[in-house]
Amino acid sequence: MNLSIIIPLLNEQESLPELHSWIVKIMKENNFSYEVIFIDDGSTDNSWKTIEQLSAENPNVKGIRFLRNYGKSQALHAGFAKAQGDVIITMDADLQDSPDEIPGLFSMITNDNYDLVSGWKKKRYDSVVAKNLPSKLFNWAARKTSGVKLNDFNCGLKAYKNIVVKNVEVSGEMHRYIPVLAKNAGFGNIGEKVVIHQARKYGSTKFGMERFINGFLDLITIWFISKFGKRPMHLFGALGVIMFFIGFLSAGYIGIMKLYKLYSHEAAILVTNNPWFYIALTTMIIGTQLFLAGFLGEIILRTKNNEERYKISKELNL
Repeated sequence: MNLSIIIPLLNEQESLPELHSWIVKIMKENNFSYEVIFIDDGSTDNSWKTIEQLSAENPNVKGIRFLRNYGKSQALHAGFAKAQGDVIITMDADLQDSPDEIPGLFSMITNDNYDLVSGWKKKRYDSVVAKNLPSKLFNWAARKTSGVKLNDFNCGLKAYKNIVVKNVEVSGEMHRYIPVLAKNAGFGNIGEKVVIHQARKYGSTKFGMERFINGFLDLITIWFISKFGKRPMHLFGALGVIMFFIGFLSAGYIGIMKLYKLYSHEAAILVTNNPWFYIALTTMIIGTQLFLAGFLGEIILRTKNNEERYKISKELNL
């Protein structure tokens, strides 16, 4: 099979028939063998009924329905697990991603041998203040932190080799950072393609300003995971030892100075009246706690089980 097209969605019943027709048109024009996997992430409208109708008309349409809303990352994880195509395309269901871009993305994966190609919505039709400016700031920070030179981490239109999606673990809200996760997994040949961004035709956006706040917090998380995810003791243990050592030396210095002044019959305050003693003691306590955090992190890392992150209520053609 040439293509698996994975489309996570939430309350997009109006756009689904048009999106399906558009995708089918592109598939026929390029003689692609394909599957379209819709992941209904807890929609409260008739999105799932629409998917069932499309599946009845077209056996290439498949569906996964979550019991409730779990988030885009979990939807992509479920789609990646089921995808059978040589190339996997992800796109949003709101018609802002154009299926006309699919052949170009497919060619970059198959002919140019990219592991992953990310879309770049160079010209956007979103609010400048609410989305464009925060997005530029977020992408700049993501480039600097991750080392992945992409202009648009948030673009939902991406293409992957099958082996990439089978070896990348998407969890939490990490769908924005799949290129970074892919790089960390060893897939470094990452490309970018300028894609058309269309104005939303139906409904309203499901994301607000909070996604950028969450995005920056996730950026810190993925930086930590990239650097120390497999060895938390290297960060917490090192910081803990340094802080404990500084505190211990400071407390030792305070004690020695106290003994020296007593020996030389100089006036000396009680150690417990010296504020620096408490600073040194606090530093040792914090250092011990950091060391224990690293130690516990190592234990958790070695004993954790992969727990189920979402519940599927129905599947179609899978």
